[in-house]
Amino acid sequence: MSSPSQQLPAGWTAEWDAPNQRYLFIDTTTGHTQWEPPAMAPTAEQVPVAAPAGGHHKRRQYAAGQTQAYFNSPDAPLADSGYATVPPQQAPAAGGQFFTPGLAQQPPPGQPPYYVPDGAPSYINEKQQPHMGVNQMVDQFSQMGMGGGGQRPYQLNTANLLTSPPDPRELHIPPPEIRLPPNSSVTPSPNANADPSYQRCTMNAIPTTSSLLSKSKIPLALVLTPYRTLNEGEEPVPVVTDTVIARCRRCRTYINPYVQFIDGGNRWRCCMCNMSNEVPQMFDWDQVRNQPGDRWQRAELNHSAVEYVAPTEYMVRPPQPAVYVFLIDVSHSAVQSGMVATATRTILENLDRIPDENGRTKIAIVCYDVSLYFFSIPPGSSESSMLVVSDTDDVFLPKPTDLCVNLAESRESLTTLLGRINDMFKDNSIIGSALGPALQAGFKLMAPIGGKITVLSSSLPSIGAGALKNREDAKLLGTAKESGLLQAASTFYKTFAIECSRAQVSVDMFLFSSAYQDVASLACLPHYTSGQTYYYPAFNAARSEDALKFAHEFGLRMSSFHGNFFVRSTDLLAMPAVPQDQSYAIEIQIEETISAPFVVLQTAILHTTCYGERRIRVVTLALPTTSSLSEVFSSVDQVALATFFANKAVERSLTHKLEDARDFVYQKLVDILIAYRSSMTAGGAGASAQLAISENMKMLPVLILGLLKNVGIRQSAQIPPDIRAYSQALLTSLPSQLLIPYIYPTFYLLHNMPPEAGTVGPEGIIMPPALPLTSERLERHGLFLIEDGQTIFLWVGRDAVPQLIMDVFNLPNYEALRGGKYTLPLLDNPFSEKVNAIVQKTREMRRGIYYPHLYVVKEDGEPPLRLWALSALIQDRLDVLPSYQQFVTSLKDKVNGNGGY
Repeated sequence: MSSPSQQLPAGWTAEWDAPNQRYLFIDTTTGHTQWEPPAMAPTAEQVPVAAPAGGHHKRRQYAAGQTQAYFNSPDAPLADSGYATVPPQQAPAAGGQFFTPGLAQQPPPGQPPYYVPDGAPSYINEKQQPHMGVNQMVDQFSQMGMGGGGQRPYQLNTANLLTSPPDPRELHIPPPEIRLPPNSSVTPSPNANADPSYQRCTMNAIPTTSSLLSKSKIPLALVLTPYRTLNEGEEPVPVVTDTVIARCRRCRTYINPYVQFIDGGNRWRCCMCNMSNEVPQMFDWDQVRNQPGDRWQRAELNHSAVEYVAPTEYMVRPPQPAVYVFLIDVSHSAVQSGMVATATRTILENLDRIPDENGRTKIAIVCYDVSLYFFSIPPGSSESSMLVVSDTDDVFLPKPTDLCVNLAESRESLTTLLGRINDMFKDNSIIGSALGPALQAGFKLMAPIGGKITVLSSSLPSIGAGALKNREDAKLLGTAKESGLLQAASTFYKTFAIECSRAQVSVDMFLFSSAYQDVASLACLPHYTSGQTYYYPAFNAARSEDALKFAHEFGLRMSSFHGNFFVRSTDLLAMPAVPQDQSYAIEIQIEETISAPFVVLQTAILHTTCYGERRIRVVTLALPTTSSLSEVFSSVDQVALATFFANKAVERSLTHKLEDARDFVYQKLVDILIAYRSSMTAGGAGASAQLAISENMKMLPVLILGLLKNVGIRQSAQIPPDIRAYSQALLTSLPSQLLIPYIYPTFYLLHNMPPEAGTVGPEGIIMPPALPLTSERLERHGLFLIEDGQTIFLWVGRDAVPQLIMDVFNLPNYEALRGGKYTLPLLDNPFSEKVNAIVQKTREMRRGIYYPHLYVVKEDGEPPLRLWALSALIQDRLDVLPSYQQFVTSLKDKVNGNGGY
C-alpha cells in the first residue's frame, strides 16, 4: 500500500498505524486526527442512518434496556455508537441502506448462503466499509499531542461510560504524549525518552505534591520491561563499546539526554541531584577512528535506552562460563505421557542454540524419580556412564568431575546420551518424585559459578527435601480459605530460591501433570530467582499441539516491587538471570514538594551476557511535573495502570484473601471515579445520571472487569488451584503488551472479514478489525477467532455451510468436525491461507516465549470447552460475575453512594 500523502490537502500528513493496519491522517496545524482521508471525511449529514437489518432471530436474549443500550438497540440511531456507526458484520449498500452480508437474497433465518451469486465465497469477496463513527475519538487523538510544538497543557476530555461502550481499537492508541518543557534534552533526538514498551509510568505528568497525588486517587507506579523481544524491523538498543561511562559522583546516575553541560562543556550537572561532575577525558574521543569524536552523536545523549560494555571495575569476578543443568523427571507418569521423549529430543535439537562462542559453556543432565541419576562423561569419550544416588536425605555428588561437562568438547557424548535416556527409562514403573534433592544436586553442580537450572517435572514432589502433599480440596474452592492453596506449602522452595539468588543461580520450571502438582509452591523458585514457570496441564506428547507448544516455549531463551526477583535492599534487586519479556512494577511515593519542571526516572541493570560480556543496560524516562489535577487525569496511561493493578491484585490475594483482592481493585476504580466526578465535572441534577471519566481512561473499567474475570482472581468454585496459581504467575510477570490481551482478549470475525485481512501489507499480515467482547457478535453461520495471548479459540457456528468447513478444515461438513485442541491444515485455497496467516500473525504478535494452543470450539460442542471460550467474552455476564453494562451501572451506583458491585 503506497502512502496517500501526495493526495492530501496542505497541512495534512499521513502516518501508518501498525496495530490497526491503516493510515492515520493528521492536521499538523491543529493536531486534529482522523482515520478517513481529509478530502473524503464524512460529515454528520453524510452518515446514513437506516433501520437495522433483520435475520438473526436466535441471538442470546438480554433484559430490555441492558445490552441494547451499549450495542445499538433496534430503536436507537446507529450514530450514537461509541466505536462504529456500522456494526462490523454490516455494511452500507447502494442507496444508503444497510444489509447483512449473505442475507441480501433473504435466505431462511440463521442460514445465509456461503456463496454470493457470482459463485465466489462471500467471505473473500465481500468488501466492508470502514468504520464511520471515529469522530468520537478525534478529541482523544488530539489530546495525545500528535502535532508538534513545545510544552502544551494537557487537554482534558470527559467521557460518559454509560453511553460510551468499549472500543478495542483504543487499546492500540499510544499513551498520552509526554510534554516536556522546551530544550529539556541536550539533543533533539526523538529517542531521548523511553519507549513505553521498555518503561512506562501510570501518569505522564507527575504531581508536584503528595496531596495532589492523593487527591487524584491514582497510584504512581513504574512498569519496567528492560529486556523485551524486538519485533521485526525494530532497532536494537545501541551499545556503547568504548567503556567510557559517565556517572554522577553523588547519586550514581548515568549520564543521559536530560543532563546539562556547563563550564564550556567540561562539566555536566546531574538531572537527579544537581551535582556538578567532570566530563570524562575520553568522552569526546572516537576510539574506533582514533580521532576527536562528536559528543552530540554519542548514544547515551540521544537514546533513553542504551547498553554499556562494562570495564573491569564493574566486575566482582571475571565473567564466568554459562552453565546449564537439566533436571528431568523420569518417573512412570513422565515416561507414559511422552514428556521424557519430548524433552530429550527438544534439548538435543536446541544444543546448537545454546550460546558457546568462546567454547566455555558447560552442560549437566540429571534424571530423577525417587533416586537421582547422574551421567559421567569423561573428556574425549563418546560414551557416558550412569551413577545412581539413592540417598535423598543427604545429597552428594557421586564424582567430583565429569558430571558438568564442556558443551563443545562433549558434544558427541551429549548427543548420544540424549538419544538414549528415553529408552533407558521406558519401562520405569516407579511412582514418586525426589525433586527437592534433585534441585540440591543441581545447585551443587553449579554453585561456584552460577547459571540456569531447568526443571522438567511431571509429578508432585514426594521424597526428601521439599516433599509436598496433595492439598487440593474442592470444598475450599470459592471460600475464604482458598487463598491458602495459592501460598507455598513448604518453606523449602523460598529458602532454596534465596540460596540460588545469592549464588547467581536461576531456575525455570516446566510442569507437566494430569493431576495436582502444587504450582503455587513450585512457582516460588522462578519467582525469587528471575526464572519463569511454564505449565502444561494434562500434557500428552501424542497430541502434536502439546509437543509443539513445549518445543517452542522450551527453546532455550538465553539471553514494593512486583515481578520475579529477590529484594536485596530498598533500591537493589537481585536477579540471577534477566529473562526476556518479563515485567516488573514499582510503586513510587512523593515525599517532598517537587519544584523542578520535570523529573527523571532511571533504571540500570548490571548483567553478564550469555556470551560472557559484562553489560549495563540503562533506561531513562523523563516526565513533566504539574500542579494541575486536570493534567494529572489527562496524562494517565491506562495500560500501565491496569498492569500495576494486576500486580497489586495478586499480591493482595496472597497476603489476604481472593475476595479482598477483588474488592481492593474494584474500590480503587470507584475511588478514581469519585475523585474525577468531584473535581472535574460540574454538579447539578444531571451529574448522577452519568459516569464520568477522562477519555484517556475510558478503557480502564473494562480492563478492570477483565482482571476481575481472569482465572487468577475470578470468583468461582470451579477453578483448580494449579490453574489459578499459574495464572497469577502470568499476571505478575507478563509485560503490558502481553498482559492486556490476557485480561482483555481479542475477538475477530473471519467468515466475512475485509478482503485485505490475512494478506500482506506494508507492516506484515493485515489483521481484521477487532470486535467488542460480547457474544451478541457471534453468528450461527460464522467463523470467529478469540485469543488471549495464551490460547486461541476458533469458534464455529452450528449453521456454518459445508463449503466453509471444507475450505478451513478439509472436512465435508460441520458434523464431521471435532472440537478440541487442533492443528490447522494449510489448504490450497485463499480463505485457508488467510485464516492460517491470521493465526500465525496472532502467535507472532504475542511476542515472547509463550506459544498459544489452538482449540476448535463448536457452538453445540462440549460444554466445558464452550464455556471456556465464552468466558473470554468478558463483556457478557459469567456465572455470578456481571456483564459490562451491569458493571458500569454498579460503578455509577457506588459513585453516587447507592451500593454497588
